[in-house]
Amino acid sequence: MRRPVFALLPYAVALAVLLALPRVVYPVLALDMLLWGLLAVSVDLLLGFAGLLSFGHAAFWGFGGYTAAILAKSLDLPFAVAALAGALAAALLAVPLGYLAIRRRGIYFAMVTLAFAQMLFYVANEWRPLTGGENGVQGVPRLFPGLSLGRSMDFYYAALPLIVLGFALAYRIVHSPFGHVLVAIRDNEARAQALGYATWRYKLLAFALSGALAGLAGALFSLGHGFASLEQLHWSTSGIAVLMTILGGIGTLWGGVIGAAIVLEVRDLLSNAPEASGVVTGAVFVVIVLAFRRGLWASAADALRWIRARRSVVRGPSLRRPSGSS
Repeated sequence: MRRPVFALLPYAVALAVLLALPRVVYPVLALDMLLWGLLAVSVDLLLGFAGLLSFGHAAFWGFGGYTAAILAKSLDLPFAVAALAGALAAALLAVPLGYLAIRRRGIYFAMVTLAFAQMLFYVANEWRPLTGGENGVQGVPRLFPGLSLGRSMDFYYAALPLIVLGFALAYRIVHSPFGHVLVAIRDNEARAQALGYATWRYKLLAFALSGALAGLAGALFSLGHGFASLEQLHWSTSGIAVLMTILGGIGTLWGGVIGAAIVLEVRDLLSNAPEASGVVTGAVFVVIVLAFRRGLWASAADALRWIRARRSVVRGPSLRRPSGSS
């Protein structure tokens, strides 16, 4: 009876952290940490579990953001409906892009995804009647029947169930038979094909699911901030998401959330000195990569396993009965 209780303890702690986060840091930063963390999780779903490095996830983050912003502003949709519509739009966009991108591997796959994202950036910049061009879509309402979401704190708690849903979906994908096939493809695609798996279908579906998660995060980001801008589609957004994933630990899934928290906290602390932000962020990245080569999450897990092993070795002899005792 004790084991199920301890098994639920990490989830209880995570829920407590999510509920208390906007009271530890200000609500806008708390929301950004979770949304950028969800974007990093979507990147890690491809990179860590399918072996596909995408430099174009800004396309899904921005496309979901623009879709939700335009629908919420023009149709007065509740924010939850607009956010889910943004996630769906990003997933639909990911299907044709993924179908073309997965025909390449390694750095060529990364460059193809980057090229597609830059094409979308150009379209958004030129389609000014719809996207607003450089000005973006401004004055996006945060509507919800029966509630006023004018305060950032209120929107944080209203959006939290959707964010948790995104994290839960990522967890279910990774721990399902589908996720195990993705890992097999990452480790040895030729062997997975020999076992009868249509690997391109699995990679395409993973690409679409990853795009949906990124689109959900981008949609909530635009709704939370009240605007959608070209910066969401810029290539640097994809680079930051990859950076967060590496900091947290590739293949850990939740490491990206820690990486996002670190990057955004450093950026917030250096908001009064933007010229030093890049230098300090780069220095933090170098230190973490050198000191924790597998990322913060994986290194912390390794340290915890080492401590448990040491405790079991120390306690082991004391539990044995002395020889000759009755």
